[in-house]
Amino acid sequence: MSIKCFQGHNDIYNGVTIHSIEEPCPITVFSECLKASLETWSEQKKRTIWFRVHLSHSEWIPILVQKGFKFHHAREEYVMLYNWLNKEIVCNIPPYAHTNLGVGGFVFNEKTSEILVVKEKNSIGNQFWKLPGGYVEPGENIDEAVQREVLEETGVQTTFKCLVTFRHAHNTTFNCSDMYMVAYLIPCTFDIIKCQTEITECRWIKIDEYLQHPEVHETNRIFTKKMIEFLKNPIGITAEHGTHPITKKPICIYSISTNKNICECKK
Repeated sequence: MSIKCFQGHNDIYNGVTIHSIEEPCPITVFSECLKASLETWSEQKKRTIWFRVHLSHSEWIPILVQKGFKFHHAREEYVMLYNWLNKEIVCNIPPYAHTNLGVGGFVFNEKTSEILVVKEKNSIGNQFWKLPGGYVEPGENIDEAVQREVLEETGVQTTFKCLVTFRHAHNTTFNCSDMYMVAYLIPCTFDIIKCQTEITECRWIKIDEYLQHPEVHETNRIFTKKMIEFLKNPIGITAEHGTHPITKKPICIYSISTNKNICECKK
């Protein structure tokens, strides 16, 4: 019986990606098929070979590792391994997503000079008053994420106006870097319906009181000072939704704006 080679999908970087779901191979002949395929790809001077191995074909993984494949990233349903075949060129494959993106909503009631703050149930150490927020979900824009998080945690509907500041940290969750974007939002509703699973307390508090409150950590004091500076001189990063001219996929462009309307409450 002749050994069948994997076909895969060619990419623009002279690489090949094999999906185990599309090209299932019995484990009894997988090693032979892989060997024959690697010889063919080497003759074709392919650069990177990718194997996307589904959970149902996880028995492939030890064999791939023995053949020089390395782990690149994983999702719940598959793991992606790669083999850089071109030994004459230094491997320049970028690492998988290494930065988590979080958002915090600075919801400011202009009429009362109050902001919306919460205490989280799963906080480390003492509970502090903080901005409502959380992580941006895959495929979600920053402006949409912060409005969603505020609504989920507090029940308050808001309108995104601009980004005011952000914090960058390293070696955080999953040993990833972490970026936390702080957005200026105006409230469309004011009644609080706090999330019972994540939030212990939620309230409106005067911005000056929050700045001096003993249960506010230093990073949030810095955010508050920057917010006060912004309210005096409204220059922020606004969001404009559009479509990429080549991929035709939705994009969001963030740019600095000095439009004073970003500090006016919605009528």
